[in-house]
Amino acid sequence: MTTSRTVTLPSGAVVPALGQGTWHMGDDPDRRAEEIDALQRGIDLGLTLIDTAEMYGSGRAEELVGEAVRGRREDVFLVSKVLPSHADAHGTVDSCHASLRRLGTDRLDLYLLHWRGPVPLEETVEALEGLVAQGTIGAWGVSNLDVDDLADLPAAAHPDTDQILYNLTRRGPEYDLIPRCRELAVPLMAYSPVEQGRLLGHAALGEVAEAHGATPAQVALAWVLRHEDVIAIPKAGSRTHVEENAAARSLHLTADDLAALDRAFPPPERKVPLEVL
Repeated sequence: MTTSRTVTLPSGAVVPALGQGTWHMGDDPDRRAEEIDALQRGIDLGLTLIDTAEMYGSGRAEELVGEAVRGRREDVFLVSKVLPSHADAHGTVDSCHASLRRLGTDRLDLYLLHWRGPVPLEETVEALEGLVAQGTIGAWGVSNLDVDDLADLPAAAHPDTDQILYNLTRRGPEYDLIPRCRELAVPLMAYSPVEQGRLLGHAALGEVAEAHGATPAQVALAWVLRHEDVIAIPKAGSRTHVEENAAARSLHLTADDLAALDRAFPPPERKVPLEVL
């Protein structure tokens, strides 16, 4: 098994750079066993960071993850997210405990604000830091926050991550958000790193993949993972798919590969508002 590169979060937690996402998992009862098997196979392969959210399937994804990690809780780094509409002083705590019940655990390793909503960031951060102080969560972070949003966080606040949409077709964060997060020592977590499969038919991606005896998905993942401080959380609903993702860790793109991908997917030359899915 290829040893996964790791990223150290501000809290000191060390996590694999390649984890597992769960958006749209748990929605189809007929696929439940296959999806649980995929998550468990991912854990076996070292993809031990599992990201979920109360929003995903209205809690069904968390229940699925809970079943997948039963008896293996100490092997995984669990991440979940609170909806912005729940992210006030009391709602943040209530949502966290509801997620814990669905996940069948007494703690989350990382708890994120899913996106910025009507609740003042100061109130949400205070609630999150209270959960840290109680030992209910190991650390807190944010998701879908752009540079200006990060600037509005309380001065002393230091999130463990900013989870964002980032892939070859969504390179806007490279202009200012990635540099700003590096200044703040906040690692990024990239969701939809293969654009939910939509970019995989691109000719340039196929050419690089063919040169390495790899798949386009593996190239797309390796491209995201070229950053030492970026975590990728692709979803894989089958054992075959998660094994394909895991193999991307051994793919090293050359300077020529990266140049070819830059020509096909040009980096931003100006500010691009943070995109979301």
